[in-house]
Amino acid sequence: MRLADKVLAVNNDLPIRTSAPVHSGKVRSVYWLTPEDSARLIKDKGYNVAADAPLAIMVISDRISAFDCIWRGEGGMNGVPGKGAALNAISNHWFKLFKDNGLADSHILDIPHPFVWIVQKARPVMIEAICRQYITGSMWRAYSKGEREFCGIEISDGLTKDQKLPSLLMTPSTKGILTGIPGVPAVDDVNITRSDIENNFKAFNFSKIEDIHYYEKLLQQGFDLISSELDKIDQVFVDTKFEFGYVTDASGAEKLIYMDEVGTPDSSRIWDGPSYRNGVVVENSKEGFRQLLLKNFPDPDILLNKDRMVERTALAADNELPESVLMDISTTYIGIAEKITGQTIVLSDNPKAEIIEILRRDYDLID
Repeated sequence: MRLADKVLAVNNDLPIRTSAPVHSGKVRSVYWLTPEDSARLIKDKGYNVAADAPLAIMVISDRISAFDCIWRGEGGMNGVPGKGAALNAISNHWFKLFKDNGLADSHILDIPHPFVWIVQKARPVMIEAICRQYITGSMWRAYSKGEREFCGIEISDGLTKDQKLPSLLMTPSTKGILTGIPGVPAVDDVNITRSDIENNFKAFNFSKIEDIHYYEKLLQQGFDLISSELDKIDQVFVDTKFEFGYVTDASGAEKLIYMDEVGTPDSSRIWDGPSYRNGVVVENSKEGFRQLLLKNFPDPDILLNKDRMVERTALAADNELPESVLMDISTTYIGIAEKITGQTIVLSDNPKAEIIEILRRDYDLID
């Protein structure tokens, strides 16, 4: 079997019984179950959610995205072997630790297969919650050009690239396009301040203003827990993105939960500890791939400038990446996943067939 055939690049065509069009994101596809199937699973599996809560099957893929584009490889390898399983394994690990340590639940109710989550519908908080422990990436690029205020927070002069910051910075941005918020442009992924959130907490989908403090507490606790665990395996937690939402449990109580993914190479920067102490940054995250793209295309501004999105999309569509590049990414993702979880990541010969069989046999969700 070709290695390309083991890659799950297309994940929105499974014969899962649904009640709505399949939503396909950059990496995951979401299949909303029928109300009947949702109610049946809640009852049969004993999920701690409201009896009428909408459930979904979330299927990850091996696709690789960067700079808001999907990239593909030569020889039909349109994804990274092992990437999907590695991402899910890492998120599963952190979500369990969060729950075990009394932080908060996640949207995940069940894990039928390494590529699959059964999730409950959440009302998302419309914030991409970015936490930064080191100055690098886009923040460093802005700082090096003279910017000293980030999301309403003043940063001191004299910092150097990749330096550890005096304290953890929370630099939120909008999730999606939000309209009617004074001082906040109606564009996706625009930086906001804590005052913006406080003054417009309902527009950001917070139930009450007090939940802003709780969300910040969960950010700090979640970041500190992952950072501490990564320190045990001599890895540096540089920065990450968190997302939150509201759900209702079986007793009818509303609660704020973690959602999407946490602490993964897609949503975070993770550096090798020994290399960093020797003055060299070795990325154990997608940032290494992003840097490769910036170095190998003659006009990196296409990748960094949001006004050139048409050119960027064409660049990704017209360029097949060498198999060696995808395999290097595979080595990075599988390697960090196995370090974090202590478990071997096994590449399935036919993940799609496995998913269909499990969802048919154990969940009766295949037509």
